[in-house]
Amino acid sequence: MHPTLLRTVMARVPGPVTVVTTLDPRGRSWGFTANSFTSVSLDPPLVLVCVGKAASTHAAFVAARHFLVNVLSQDQAEVARHFATSGIDRFAAGQMRPCELGLPGLADACARLACVTHQTFEAGDPKSEMLSGHASEEVGEAEAGRQRERHPEIDPDTRLGLHPTISSREQ
Repeated sequence: MHPTLLRTVMARVPGPVTVVTTLDPRGRSWGFTANSFTSVSLDPPLVLVCVGKAASTHAAFVAARHFLVNVLSQDQAEVARHFATSGIDRFAAGQMRPCELGLPGLADACARLACVTHQTFEAGDPKSEMLSGHASEEVGEAEAGRQRERHPEIDPDTRLGLHPTISSREQ
């Protein structure tokens, strides 16, 4: 299958829009927008999120013991765009506050899920022009969470430009 066809087909699959955050050992905050987020198992409670190997956040997340998934609500598309922008201080706007496990989070996110990193592994074709082929996938065991009565943001037809096969470029 040609990569363009796969990209086109996958762009039609709606996905959640999340901002994933962590802290490095020095206490510096790291985060990126991801819609490559899914449940892996209920027992044990495992989730998966992908981060591009070329992303500025890659090293911090691969080394992280914990990470926080902020599921964005429908009115948070601008937050998603902000955390998908390269070359900026994504935390300078002051949107994040210490949340579960002390990790940076959005107080008004639709839901948050704090995770301990369970396994990190590489997946995909390293020759692919889509950075999803260069992804490290973080499999985390869910430790704590919070849900609010808000409607989640989804990314239908890549209208936010955050599709998992493309977004790694912007992380």
